[in-house]
Parts: sequence; structure tokens; C-alpha cells
Amino acid sequence: MKTNFNFIENFDSLDESQFNKLIREDDAPFIQYPFLKALENSGCVGKDLGWTPKHLVKLNKDVISGFLPMYIKNNSHGEFVFDHSWSYALNRAGRIYYPKLLTAIPFTPCETRKIITESVSDEYIEKVIQLMKEKNIETWHILYPDSNLKELFLKNKLIERFGYKFIWANKGYERFDDYLNIFKSRQRKNIKNERRKISDININFQIKEDDSLTIEDWDDFFKFYKNTYEERLQRPYLNIDFFREIHKSREKLKPVIFFAIHNNERIAGSLCFASNDTLYGRHWGSSFNIDSLHFETCFYQGIEFCINKKIKYFDPGVQGEHKIRRGFEPKRTSSFHYIKENDFRNAIVEFCEKEKNEINRYLEACERYTPFNKEYKI
Repeated sequence: MKTNFNFIENFDSLDESQFNKLIREDDAPFIQYPFLKALENSGCVGKDLGWTPKHLVKLNKDVISGFLPMYIKNNSHGEFVFDHSWSYALNRAGRIYYPKLLTAIPFTPCETRKIITESVSDEYIEKVIQLMKEKNIETWHILYPDSNLKELFLKNKLIERFGYKFIWANKGYERFDDYLNIFKSRQRKNIKNERRKISDININFQIKEDDSLTIEDWDDFFKFYKNTYEERLQRPYLNIDFFREIHKSREKLKPVIFFAIHNNERIAGSLCFASNDTLYGRHWGSSFNIDSLHFETCFYQGIEFCINKKIKYFDPGVQGEHKIRRGFEPKRTSSFHYIKENDFRNAIVEFCEKEKNEINRYLEACERYTPFNKEYKI
């Protein structure tokens, strides 16, 4: 069977029906065809923004049999695995860190398959390394891959770098009060107080799932999302065209928006996506700074939704020790990095080893900080 690999610069050039045959029922929404297409077609990623698509496609007799998402990056924006100190170090050595290669879903620090195929092989890695040599690119970074790829990456001399995030696990709760019962009394009281602050000022919530979402809902959400970035004097990663593209494929991508409502007016919103077993919290925004509104909109509403829908996990995003006090438990994450030249590779190996020790100590401290009753600790 004739097999060849091609690098493509436009995801939309792929045949959707062929690509869909690579997708499994348990895959996260972020590697679905309409999600990746929306990122490029809306202009949220592109050369002008430092995200030049360079996806690797495997073809068997002109039929797609594998896909590796990849971008040529001229910056480190929107990645959530921070490598600024690496770039400074290489630049001080008189070498150029950017452009680099990045295998990740833009602006999405969620674990997904990063080699999307029925049969994973060394060939994918070999093709990327060959491109690095041709383009004189020093580094390639694979962020938030599924754990099944670890052995393949390590065998091919990629360096594992550890990180962490906080995940909520549904332990068979029937009601929100069942979840509260796992806490020590002090933290249980704190959570009740946070929720009461919102209910006492008559803020309630409306949940819009894929079958009830309208274009107007996305317009409202984008207003809050954009406002929150602008308050920090930042440009939002995503634009309204992206969200409108998502709306067209809402039945497949399973978006969920939690709207906070006060005096019959929406004042905030949190956007999630649902897979078979996980709710992914992705973006939020508000018109007002109200004490505990973020916790309610982005955490407690999602937890209650998972309990009601029997969803196993809630992944609210990266970092944030404040999540521990609200029932999210620490989980180690991994990224993998190919460093072309030995001198820089040796320095990165040493960096990652020291960082791993620091993260291990941090995660041990997190376990001690977990506010659960003893019988509920894992």
C-alpha cells in the first residue's frame, strides 16, 4: 500500500469525512474537525499571530490515515506551558529560539490525542525532525498529549516535562449536598457562604446546552469574554467569528454556557465543552466584579451540572491553588520536547529534572492542603 506524509498549511484542505474516521467516541471536542477548522477560518490562528499551521498528514492511497496537529510558532502565547526562560537562555547563547514547532490545540490546555491515528509509529516523529533540520528549527514541543504516547516519545529522545492541574472527580454524588459532605466542616461552611453571597443578591443561572443555544447567546457570551480580557489590557485569543463557527457544529462539539442573571439581565457567562466523561471549562467573562461570582459561574455551576448529568470529571483549566479548597484535586501533567542540538538538550534535561523535584514537593503540599474528611482522601 502506497503511504506518504505531507505537511499542510490549511486544515480546511482536509476531507472532513475522511478525518472523522480517525476520531473516536471518547475523544475530546478539541480535536474534532469543526473545532480545528474554526480556529483557522476565524483568523484566531494564522501567520500574522505567530501560529502558522504546519500539520502533518499521513495518506494511504490518498486516504487520510493519520494526523498530527502542528504550528510554526513565533512566540509562546496561548500555550499554558511556559518556556520563556528557555528562549532567553538560547538567545543569550547567540542562537535563535523562534520559530519553534508546536504540537498542541491553540489556547486549549486539555489532554487530547496528539497523533490522531489507528496506528501510531516512529514515522511521525521522524518526519517532524526531518523538517526541523531542513528549516534549522531548534525545538519542537508537544503539549498535553494523552498518556499512551509517553513510551513512543521517550524512545525517540523527547524530554518529558512535568506540570500540574486540578481536576474534580465525581464520586457518585446524587446531589450537591453529597459533594459538600466530603469536606471538613470549616470548608463546607466557606463554600456555602460563597454560594449564598450570589443567591442573596438575587443572581440566578441559566444553562444553555447545544440543543438550546442561539446566535444571540454567543453574542452575549462574547461580550463578557471580551470585557474580561480588556480589563486586563489584553487582546482576547478568540473572536466572535470563532464562536459563531462553533455554533454551527454545536451538536457535535457539545458546548455548554452557564449564564449568570441579575434583574432579568445576563451579567456573566462561563463556556464549557462536554465529552463522554468530562466537562471542560474553557472561557469566562463578566460585566461586573462581584465577590464569588467567578467561583459560582466557573466552578460550582459546573460541578452541579456534572452531578446532575452523571459526568465523571470536571477539568476547569490550568493552575490555581484556590481550586483545591473547592474540591479539585491535583493531577500531574506532561509535555514532551525535542531539542535538536545536544548542548541545549543537556541544559533542558537538567532544567526539567530540577523542576520535577519542585513539582513533586508542591503536589505533596497540595495533598496536605486538601480540605476533605479523612475517609474521602485518595
